[in-house]
Amino acid sequence: MKTFADLIHEVQEPGLCHQCGGCVAFCSAINYGALELGADGRPRYSNLEKCIECGICYSICPVIHELDEDTKELVSWSAPIGHILGNVVARATNPQVRAQATDGGVITALLLHLFDRGHIEAAIVSKTTGPFQRRPWLALSREDIVAAAGFHFDTLPSIKHFSDVYTTFSPSIAGLGDVARKPLKRVAFVGTPCQINVLRRMEVLGVVPSDAIKFHVGLFCAGNFQFGPEERQRLEQMGNFSWTEVHKVNLKEELLIHLNNGEIRAIPLNQLNFMKRHACQFCDDYAAEFADISCGGIGAPEGWTTVIIRSPLGRAVLANARGVDIELYSYRENPTLMSQAMAKVLEWSEKKKRSAAEYHQQLEKKAV
Repeated sequence: MKTFADLIHEVQEPGLCHQCGGCVAFCSAINYGALELGADGRPRYSNLEKCIECGICYSICPVIHELDEDTKELVSWSAPIGHILGNVVARATNPQVRAQATDGGVITALLLHLFDRGHIEAAIVSKTTGPFQRRPWLALSREDIVAAAGFHFDTLPSIKHFSDVYTTFSPSIAGLGDVARKPLKRVAFVGTPCQINVLRRMEVLGVVPSDAIKFHVGLFCAGNFQFGPEERQRLEQMGNFSWTEVHKVNLKEELLIHLNNGEIRAIPLNQLNFMKRHACQFCDDYAAEFADISCGGIGAPEGWTTVIIRSPLGRAVLANARGVDIELYSYRENPTLMSQAMAKVLEWSEKKKRSAAEYHQQLEKKAV
């Protein structure tokens, strides 16, 4: 049976670790305590003697393929980008949520809808902890959920201290440890494709606390972009702005720098490979293909969210929230918007899959 030592050799050493935190979250939730996240965001041994070599951390890693078919069967996955029951362009009805959100505030609105009706007790999200800093957060109230809305910069996954390097990724799956300690039975999870993938693998194996996660909300993801001092300086030159002028940052087809004066600096993502995490080049999931609902701003007008409905649960939640906490875009204004948005998601998904395949081929050639 392979263990965390094999993950180090097969995943970390080649630079394939997504730093999703799944291996650490499981180990911590079960109170084994053998693993932890290092200051650089990478999983590592915290106490080798506590490792019982169960092999679960190896099996649930999204880079390891031994549970691929079981995971796809669990969510009724189908090509090319997973199970799809429909898609909409929507936004929150609450003006406060929309004002704080990055796009249309759909995820925040759905979480509030579920919480208000008692369908969830909590939600694992990421929360701002300082200027351009975020960390995993177990939201236990309406106020917590609203406070976590919006996207700026996330800190590296060392949540014990603040770093001067920021990233568009937050290790939200680390919040599973809090779920296990409470304990909670009905929790929503919001995360990136690799994080959703890990949760589904845990669900396949029936390991805690995946049984408490009742609703999986996936984020469209072009990759994790790190904003260190050199990267920030280079972006200032590329976009002709100063970070003191920045209000928020968004990722769609481009990196959108929103300034305090209302102006937006757009930088194409294909110009940002210098700041993209190495492991993300090997990931082929753009549209969170294992989620109940996948969301992102791509293909939607400013202030709206593109939503892909993937499971009967996702469809039911969206239907119940419609007209209450969620409103759909008026297709009378643009009858083709929904199909255009879906085409854009398919385009970017195919682009990410093609790029990942090419990088894997390069890695295999290098290994040979």
